[in-house]
Amino acid sequence: MRRSILAAVLTAAAGVAGAADTYVLDPDHTFPNFAIDHLGFSTIYGRFGKTEGTLVVDREGGSSAVEVIVDTASIDTGHEKRDEHLRSPDFFNVVEFPEMAYKSSKVTFNGDSQATVEGELTLMGQSKPLTLEVTRIHCGPHPFNQKEMCGFDARATLKRSDFGISFGLPAVGDEITLLIGAEGEKQ
Repeated sequence: MRRSILAAVLTAAAGVAGAADTYVLDPDHTFPNFAIDHLGFSTIYGRFGKTEGTLVVDREGGSSAVEVIVDTASIDTGHEKRDEHLRSPDFFNVVEFPEMAYKSSKVTFNGDSQATVEGELTLMGQSKPLTLEVTRIHCGPHPFNQKEMCGFDARATLKRSDFGISFGLPAVGDEITLLIGAEGEKQ
């Protein structure tokens, strides 16, 4: 995964009022998870194991945004043969498109611990709008190491066909539920 400085702003209940605080996502505690219908029989779950990104928290300033890069080859559904197929040109085509990215354009807070994040998901070289519903936000000292942390849980729904991933339709579901758990350490 490329190394870059990623800017992101996610307003949350942390830091000094009016001051922006930067948090770098912890790759060991940040995972985009997904669920998709499998042939109408069950739901297949998986995740991407390699991510990087940054949050900049500015509750008073209102300049909220988030940016995350995901290594598409890090897909893991618990079944290696299926994962290899998902990495192929039939699905994520990880050789040509080794990353997907999310960049927000607007964050609207719904109280202290929830938000709606509007932005764009870039997948398979195509950028499309994607809204994340943030169901939990918590910032404060880590209970073990006392470092300042900020984390959130978010949910979104997208159609893979919107990004040109149509293999197996309609037997394999088009709609994907995306669940993200993320934690970042204050810089």
